[in-house]
Amino acid sequence: MKDIRNYSLDEFDVIFNGWGETAYRAKQTFSWLYQKRVDSFDLMSNLSLELRKKLKDNFSLNRLKLDRLQESSDATKKFLFALEDGNLIESVLIPVKERLTACLSSQAGCPFSCGFCASGIAGFKRNLRTGEITGQLLEICYTLKNSALTNVVFMGIGEPLDNYENVLKAIRIINAPQGFNIGARRITISTCGIIPGIKRLSAEGLQIELSVSLHASDDKTRTRLMPVNKKYPLEDLIIACKDYAALTKRQVTFEYALIKGLNCSKEAADNLVKLMSDWECKVNLLVYNPVKEFPYQPAEEREIEFFVWLLRKKGIVVTLRKSRGKDIDGACGQLRAKYLK
Repeated sequence: MKDIRNYSLDEFDVIFNGWGETAYRAKQTFSWLYQKRVDSFDLMSNLSLELRKKLKDNFSLNRLKLDRLQESSDATKKFLFALEDGNLIESVLIPVKERLTACLSSQAGCPFSCGFCASGIAGFKRNLRTGEITGQLLEICYTLKNSALTNVVFMGIGEPLDNYENVLKAIRIINAPQGFNIGARRITISTCGIIPGIKRLSAEGLQIELSVSLHASDDKTRTRLMPVNKKYPLEDLIIACKDYAALTKRQVTFEYALIKGLNCSKEAADNLVKLMSDWECKVNLLVYNPVKEFPYQPAEEREIEFFVWLLRKKGIVVTLRKSRGKDIDGACGQLRAKYLK
């Protein structure tokens, strides 16, 4: 049986038309899945018994299995889901003031093996299907009761632009009025710097936010931390990001984890200023959340303050983000790696 959540609304239209049903019925079914969030075709009460039977005969409607749920002292919640084939993925719910942000995974494992990130420790298994991506969001929504999600970020396990088709289909479902109805500008894709994917994304006609994991301001250091830099070096990456900003009219964000003694010197700040100056972008600095499998440690307070001061002095838009979920295997991939062992 095919998971019905793997299909877009346009695909619903084609299927329903083949059954002699109207596009209106397709939209009703879509709304049952994502607005009313039912987990049984029998609950779709405004559909005919005949149509509900066709749906049951042709599709499955299964929920993700919640393996573990951890809640931090700062109210961050981390979900560990078990997929049908035994793979594990993570999602996170992050409450900050007026925002409720869901952080989703796009792959089971990660093929890019960044030298500081737990996501790739247990290796890459496979891409997530569209229904497994939106399924994470549904499970998070079930826990919210009277609250509503405001933002969605693809910053969990995996590289979203390496699973392009399924991620974009999920984003269109998340954005659709009959879907989760979350505005495009409240949806963020985070990439390690897959230039062809960035170029492709810029032509989609979606004003979603682009976040790029940078973490170093020179090729030598970035390649040490992120082997993907060998294929897509900094100069080419920045050009692609500038083009994205120009085409979409959206500000690109660069994520930069501050690692003790490695990437927060004056020279590193000067290099970053050269990359960020004179175009629409900003830098999110975060203190590195250590992973025991790697040798790196978070930058010390004096290093952080000096680095932030240097960037702001040169007019770079900088946010120093507070780390979340440190007491619950907060770094991306840590919880999955822990229970795959």
